[in-house]
Amino acid sequence: MSLKFREFAEFCSILERISSTLEMTARIATFIKKIEDDNDLYNVILFLMGQVYPTWDERELGVGVGLIYEALKVVSGVDRRRIEQLVKEYGDLGLAAEKLIRGKSQMTLFAEELTIAKVREIFDKIASLEGEGSQKRKIMLLTDLYVSATPIEARYLTRLVLGEMRLGVGEGIIRDAIARAFLVDPELVERAYMITNDLGRVAVVAKNRGKEGLKELKIELHVPVRMMLAQVAESIEEAIREMKNVAVEWKFDGSRVQVHWGNGKVTIYSRRLENVTKALPEIVEAVKRCVKEGVILDGEVIAVKDGKPMPFQHVLRRFRRKHEITKVMGEISLIVYFFDILYNDGEVIDLPLEERRKILESVVKENEIVRIANQIVTNRKDEIERVFREALDAGHEGAMLKNPKSPYIPGKRGKHWLKLKEVMETLDLVVIGGEWGEGRRSHLISSFELACRDPVTGKLLPVGKVGTGFTDEDLEELTELFKPLIEYEEGRKIKFQPKIVFEVAYQEIQKSPKYESGFALRFPRFIRVRDDKSPEEADTIERIAKLYESQLKKKKA
Repeated sequence: MSLKFREFAEFCSILERISSTLEMTARIATFIKKIEDDNDLYNVILFLMGQVYPTWDERELGVGVGLIYEALKVVSGVDRRRIEQLVKEYGDLGLAAEKLIRGKSQMTLFAEELTIAKVREIFDKIASLEGEGSQKRKIMLLTDLYVSATPIEARYLTRLVLGEMRLGVGEGIIRDAIARAFLVDPELVERAYMITNDLGRVAVVAKNRGKEGLKELKIELHVPVRMMLAQVAESIEEAIREMKNVAVEWKFDGSRVQVHWGNGKVTIYSRRLENVTKALPEIVEAVKRCVKEGVILDGEVIAVKDGKPMPFQHVLRRFRRKHEITKVMGEISLIVYFFDILYNDGEVIDLPLEERRKILESVVKENEIVRIANQIVTNRKDEIERVFREALDAGHEGAMLKNPKSPYIPGKRGKHWLKLKEVMETLDLVVIGGEWGEGRRSHLISSFELACRDPVTGKLLPVGKVGTGFTDEDLEELTELFKPLIEYEEGRKIKFQPKIVFEVAYQEIQKSPKYESGFALRFPRFIRVRDDKSPEEADTIERIAKLYESQLKKKKA
């Protein structure tokens, strides 16, 4: 028998009351250790993090707040206005659903008790629906779930559909819980996660095959790997001191991609590990012509017009586009610059960069679309400055400084890769709320509430609001983007599902008791939407604290 969904929901309600990460980890470890069925274990791990599918899986429920309102209206017999009122009252659609299901009017003798397997089955059916009539069928399936649900089940079903469980359970807690439950090293769990991007799968392997099973997990074609990340360079001198010799490349103003070419097909993933293959048909064809089969490459796609790079936004618009791709292909050309290789008929991430570079050059034959990023290896400051200036003059962001002896470490930000930029460092923050404008902007959302991330709990901590840096055109686009994410409104104030990341500049970071983070941004200014980043990749409270300390040191100096 599959685990009852009610047991899962009751466990979630216990977690919701726990503030200690150690206690939460211990509780989750005990709970998952008792799960006998591998499919249940897989699903529970994902569900605890508010995921129905791994990030890279192309399937999605495609259910917004509006469809949930419709299903709740059918089951409870309560009109939409009253449902919206309840959401405002509770500040959470999950709690509103719980209240409505407690008094639901539609009962059936044939309602079956929900199990984890049944919920998964219905979710898979919802995700498979597309085309004409799909929205109505999704409402019917959601209604079936709510008819069978107890009030507490309705709370967590609703949150799960929205991808926001509100448990404070982040990747770090799940990683440590898996390690504790199945007596394996957290570092092994972490590595397995970085190369599979599926903690459900990692948990099942840890349960059945222990540390040996985790060690045997390898990079696979068409399963995306977390991309290696860079941190900001303190100075060129410091980079030379750390690395001795420095591999210097341009830092392109484009969008990061991971290209898998093998088994007769090309799959392209964005930095967020979303499958963007269909949006980039010219890159797919060029890779097939110019690259040896059986590889995974790391690179950057840039948009070019009249030989000059276009702003990064142009590439992201292509990523978002679902239809008429050929129409826009003629307007702006794309070029992909490859700078690393992770797989060549087998893993190569543990080889040093200098060796991976040789392999990269041997498998890629350049043409007008496929390029290899230029790289020089030097220990001279003036040479690094020259490459940096060349990149800026060419319209890019700056330079990358890499340690030639370093392995490729998926998902890690460290001193092996450093970014050298001219502009002031900005923050990538999650948008959690907003306000409607006034006067001629009354139909537009004109300011946005921002939050950083607690990397342990996954909780979002407010750090301020941004209302400058927008053109009227920006606000028109952003209002359309955020409308489907509105959970509820209260006067001019709006609460959003936390799905969008903004890049913002600021004058300084201040200590502030006003916000839960303990910090506030002084004079924040909107730079752009970071479509290439998920909320899980937003800047953390630790980074904001570090930047604050850095400010203090500069002021004292």
